[in-house]
Amino acid sequence: MIDLERLETEKQNNESMNIDEMSTLEILQTINRADRSVPEAIGKKLDVIAEVVDVIVEKIKNGGKLFYIGAGTSGRLGFLDAAECPPTYGVDEKTVQGIMCGGFSALYKAKEGAEDDRQMAVEDVRKYEVSDKDVLVGIAASGRTPYTIAALDYANKLGAVTIALTCNEGSELGKTAQYAIEIVTGPEVISGSTRMKAGTAQKLVLNMISTTVFVRLGRAYNNLMVQAKATNAKLVQRSHNNLMRATGCSAEEADELYRCTGGDLKKAIFIYLTSTDEKTAEEYIEACEGHLKQAIRKYSENGHKPAEPMV
Repeated sequence: MIDLERLETEKQNNESMNIDEMSTLEILQTINRADRSVPEAIGKKLDVIAEVVDVIVEKIKNGGKLFYIGAGTSGRLGFLDAAECPPTYGVDEKTVQGIMCGGFSALYKAKEGAEDDRQMAVEDVRKYEVSDKDVLVGIAASGRTPYTIAALDYANKLGAVTIALTCNEGSELGKTAQYAIEIVTGPEVISGSTRMKAGTAQKLVLNMISTTVFVRLGRAYNNLMVQAKATNAKLVQRSHNNLMRATGCSAEEADELYRCTGGDLKKAIFIYLTSTDEKTAEEYIEACEGHLKQAIRKYSENGHKPAEPMV
């Protein structure tokens, strides 16, 4: 028999005990009050999240990959975060990958029984060729999902860095991982429905991890996306707007810079702010490992003066 009663995520929430007798507005207010506690719970774990980010940054710098693995809601959230990294930060699609328990079809059709399959987890980790260069983040609200535990256990044997993201302290998943991010979100409004507060916590933490990793890897300038893939009209316009925001150039100048650099915002910004050329931009940006602001400063420190002040 599985002992779920000890898990905070499985307990009954006293605030929603009579939810089946509440009005629509009262139900919504109850859910809203519960959701407010999630950011506070995450705030208590920022130190370990920072450790995890630093580890991931170093692994990716050295050619490693970041993998998320999980079942049900947890797996879907990991898959979603991985899918959003290439268009937002221009990274290769293999740099961040989601591994979904039950395969791709489980993203839209639940396969609840698959989460008990430990051998499937090992086979999935092998299929994705996880190695000692990589990081594997196991996501499970309960912290007891057999599939996810088995995946981290096997990844440990491969020499990969393993991280647990759970919503219960002292979980088996947390004990299996080298780093444990345990966000205690407490009982759900609907008991055991961890797609709610626990899922919200997981989504927020994954947002924080991937965003901070790619900012640290130089894929933002100020707070602007400068390596997003402009694959539709909206994203092309956003790129033009960001170019104008970063440099103070006119719309006409932005159009010309965008055309000349093939839509490479980093080069375009560098060229405008330093009055140089594409070759110089490439040289300095590469020397600063993609960090645009550092590249502009280095150019200035070498006896050159930017044509316009940095914005």
